[in-house]
Amino acid sequence: QVHVVESGGGLVQAGDSLRLSCAASGRTINTYTMGWFRQAPGKEREFVVAIRWSGSSSDYSDSVKGRFTISRDNAKNTVYLQMNSLKPEDTAVYYCAVDTRGRTAYSDNLYRLTGYDYWGQGTQVTVSS
Repeated sequence: QVHVVESGGGLVQAGDSLRLSCAASGRTINTYTMGWFRQAPGKEREFVVAIRWSGSSSDYSDSVKGRFTISRDNAKNTVYLQMNSLKPEDTAVYYCAVDTRGRTAYSDNLYRLTGYDYWGQGTQVTVSS
């Protein structure tokens, strides 16, 4: 069992920055792929970025590439999402997810909700124009 808690969300203006944190407990996450997804009102939850267990490889959605950066501190069992140059369209609830079964190594599972088996409750990010 892995318990995941996101934090760091808030209300900011367009162009501002935020750093989200995802703290995991119950197991060490140093061998797991971690992902961030987001869900805007009335829309489906979508992939934002994921980082492999080693931290040497990450994938970003085109909508955030160049603005968001994912990192992990395995010693702290925490993953971070640095979000710069925020836009109103980034407004969403941001969810952290953990893949403990290795599913994200196959096919497109890295980008799919089904690739992950533990999720946090989410943190709200609101970007005003």
